[in-house]
Amino acid sequence: MTIQRFEDIIAWQKSKQLALLIYNVFDACKDYSFKDQIQRASVSVMNNIAEGFERKSDKEFKQFLFYAKGSCGEVRSMLYLAKDLGKINKTDFNVLFNLSEETSKIISGLIKTL
Repeated sequence: MTIQRFEDIIAWQKSKQLALLIYNVFDACKDYSFKDQIQRASVSVMNNIAEGFERKSDKEFKQFLFYAKGSCGEVRSMLYLAKDLGKINKTDFNVLFNLSEETSKIISGLIKTL
């Protein structure tokens, strides 16, 4: 089965879920530059998957998947900082970290299939 729309890509679905959770968890954060950075990184994951897919070239799609994977790493790095600075609790950290890691693994699998 060939994927017809980026919305059908599991990695995109997971990254959208991650971005929504990041927005919700950091909604009340008063450190606006921190909040902006982690939100942008999370949105970058889903947008890079979508943009790469829409280019209709496996080579370009693969490159954008690497960008998405890099943004996943940025999210995880920021989550460590958020936890250590007391911006999020351990439960939220674990949920977001695990979803980010799962998303990254799915992206890696997709890269391997191209």
